[in-house]
Amino acid sequence: MSILIKNGLLITQNLERKVFYGDIFIENNFITEIGKNISVEADFKIDSSKKIVMPGLINTHAHVGMGLFRGFIEDLKLDDFLKKTFEMDAKRTDDHIYYSSLLSMYEMVRTGTTSFLDLYYSEDVISKAAENIGLRAFLSWVTLDEQYTTQKGSPLNNAENFIQSHKNKERIYPSIGFQGVYVCSDDTLLKGKEIAEKYGTIMHMHLSETRKEVYDYLKIKNKRPVEHLYEINFLNENLVAAHTVWLTMREIKQLGEKGVSISHNPISNMKLGTGGAAPIPEFMQNNVNVTLGTDSNVTNNNLDMFNNMKIAGLLHKNDKWDASVLTAQEILDFATINGAKALKMKSLLGSLEEGKIADVIIVDPVPNGIPLSKENVVPNIVYSIEGLNVDSNIIDGKIVMLNKKIQTVEFEKIIDYIQKII
Repeated sequence: MSILIKNGLLITQNLERKVFYGDIFIENNFITEIGKNISVEADFKIDSSKKIVMPGLINTHAHVGMGLFRGFIEDLKLDDFLKKTFEMDAKRTDDHIYYSSLLSMYEMVRTGTTSFLDLYYSEDVISKAAENIGLRAFLSWVTLDEQYTTQKGSPLNNAENFIQSHKNKERIYPSIGFQGVYVCSDDTLLKGKEIAEKYGTIMHMHLSETRKEVYDYLKIKNKRPVEHLYEINFLNENLVAAHTVWLTMREIKQLGEKGVSISHNPISNMKLGTGGAAPIPEFMQNNVNVTLGTDSNVTNNNLDMFNNMKIAGLLHKNDKWDASVLTAQEILDFATINGAKALKMKSLLGSLEEGKIADVIIVDPVPNGIPLSKENVVPNIVYSIEGLNVDSNIIDGKIVMLNKKIQTVEFEKIIDYIQKII
C-alpha cells in the first residue's frame, strides 16, 4: 500500500528539527520521500492542508490491561492503591484483560500514540488486542518474587516463555519487566537481566517512585535503590525505569553512566501524591535519556500524551521557579525521538525521515483556534493541542485512523462487550 500526504505543516523531528510545509510519500511500511510538491501515484491520498503532520507519539510506561479499572481505585495512598490493585488483578479473566486493553489502545490511537511500552502480566492476551487494533506494542511481562505474585507458575519462566512465543510477531516486541525493588530480590533481578541478554530485549521497571519505597529499602539494604542496582551491575542501556522521582545526584550520575533511560510520568506521580518532582533537568545534564509515559489510566485517568507533554512542562517550570528550565522542543523530544531511543528503535522510529518506518499522525489545530505557523507550531503542539485534535493515525504504513474514525476495530462492539463484563 502507498500513501501520499499532501500540503501539511511537517514537524520532522530530524537532527535539524526541521519544520516546513510539504508532502510525505509512504510505500509499504516506510517513508520513502519527504519534500515539496511530490508528484507520484499512490493508492491513497490524504490532503493535510491547514493541518500538522508529525511523528506518532511514543508512550514509554503504561498498563493498558487496567483500562476497565479507571475510576474504581481512587484517592488512596500508594500502598493502599497497590493492595487494592493486586486484589482486583487476582480476580480477572482473559476476556476482561483483553477488552480492557483494547479500550486503552483505542484511546491511544485516538489521541496520537503509535507505540507504547507496557508493564503487566498476561501480555500474551494484551498482544492479541494490539495486533487487532494495529498499535506498535512493546510488552514487558512483569516479574517479581514468587512469594508476592498472583501469577500461576514462576513469573520469570512466564516472562521467558512469552518472549520466546512472541518474538517474531508483527509490531509486537516482547521483553521482561520488574514490578519494583520492593518485591524483587537480587536473584529475581539478575536472572531477569540474564533473560533480557539471552533474547536481546529491553528491561522495564518501576524505580524510586516514592520516598517510602526508598527509605524502606535503605533500612533493608543500607543502600538506596539505584545505588544498590548499580553495585550489583543490574543497570544498563537496555533498562527503561519508570517514575524515578526520589534520587540523589549520585544516583542520577550512576543512571547516566550506565546509559539508563527513564520514563517520566508527571500526571500519575502527582495524582498518587508521591511528592516532589522527578529531577528532569538534572537527568538531562547527566546523560540520562528522558522519555514520557502516562502510566495506567487508573493513576492518570487518560492516556493522552499531548496532555502529558503539557503537564510535564508546567510541573518543572513551577518546581524550579524558572519558565526556561524546559523548552517545548525538549518536551516534544521526550515523546518522540527519546522514546524511540529508549526502545532501541531510534534508527526506525521517532522522526519523519526517509527510510524510517511510517508511524505518522495528522493533527487538526482548527477546533482550538490555533493559527498555523512554522514559528509557533512546536510550542502549540506541547501546550495547546489535545489528543482529540488528532485527525488521522498511520502505524507501520497502515491507516489505523482516518478523519477521527478508527478503521480496525468498532468502538460500539468494544462497549457492548464491556457492558456485559463490568
